[in-house]
Amino acid sequence: MSETTAHHGETRTDVHHGMHAEDGARRGEHPGRSRNPIIKVADIAWLEFEKPDLMRAEAFARAFGFQVALRTPSEVHLRGTGSGAPCVVLRQGARSRFAGVAFRAHSEVDVLRLADRTGVPASALPESMDGLGVALTDPSGIPVRIVSGMHELPALPPQEPLPLNTGRDVRRVNLTQRPLRVPARVQRLGHVVLQSTTYLDTLNWYLDHLGMIVSDFLYFPGQRHRGPAMSFIRCDLGDTPADHHSLALALGPANRYVHSAYQVSDLDALAAGGEYLLERGYFRSWGIGRHIQGSQLFDYWRDPDGFLVEHFADGDLFDSSLEPGWAPFTASGLAQWGPPVSADFLGTSPRSARREAMSMLTALRSDNEFDVNRLIGLLKVAKS
Repeated sequence: MSETTAHHGETRTDVHHGMHAEDGARRGEHPGRSRNPIIKVADIAWLEFEKPDLMRAEAFARAFGFQVALRTPSEVHLRGTGSGAPCVVLRQGARSRFAGVAFRAHSEVDVLRLADRTGVPASALPESMDGLGVALTDPSGIPVRIVSGMHELPALPPQEPLPLNTGRDVRRVNLTQRPLRVPARVQRLGHVVLQSTTYLDTLNWYLDHLGMIVSDFLYFPGQRHRGPAMSFIRCDLGDTPADHHSLALALGPANRYVHSAYQVSDLDALAAGGEYLLERGYFRSWGIGRHIQGSQLFDYWRDPDGFLVEHFADGDLFDSSLEPGWAPFTASGLAQWGPPVSADFLGTSPRSARREAMSMLTALRSDNEFDVNRLIGLLKVAKS
């Protein structure tokens, strides 16, 4: 929260007052929000993927902790225990690919306003969901659907957090703790992380079109003067607290999905659910630990097609008064505690190195924001 003071008749704002981060914006840096957005979205709604083997994808999803809301020969809807829309829509496809993200508008009026301003007609959503949507594309080519009026799935019984004895606060007497090794019941979709070769244009597009605001900026080591290279972006709900980020956007050599995150009840659910996944032969990419930006407890997994997904718990919630924090983008700065960040998570493992190298060469030959100096900055991230 900024503090405003008067000095010789001039009003000054101290962006470091009440900050959640050690450093705030300097004069002339990106403000992290749009002055006049078209609408302000309420939340992230769902993600869409195409998968060649829906049965294999569903088997992993159940082990990860999803419930199935709908299944047809060509489509599976995955949900959490909370009420609302499905978290993930899987469709039959020739290859495994990320097919887009949907955000929930506050009303169908907002959907129509966005459709009018963009010149893209609104249309009815599939009968399985109902409601109205407008299908846009962000500057990096990611399909983005803005939706409203869907029918709500009823809430399911949640996985309750375990009662904890902390110091003299005793909540459990004559009882033991024996968390079962079962799937961690996913509660909801928390966020998606995307990479873009046109990072700044794409960031501004989300701020201008969807009214989202930045919680934290990261910049490549030694390149703060070039501007941010990653942003954690939340929905602007005014005085109502919102997730630290529903979307995170990073500058990189390809326009692609990076990972998505799904909330579970607590650390025990996250850890025991991880043991369940390990016992079934699934691959842990990185975890367990606690992030810095967003503060979440995290555990990252690869699905059978190589897509990165995260269990998280205990994330930060900000209202609209907080200004963005600024910090260097470093591998060591991705967590407060936990194992060192893995080569798999960073994309530097042998199985991904060739693909990453080809992406870098392609990006450097193209007209975008990813130039040689940005490549040098990105390579420093993994070593810092």
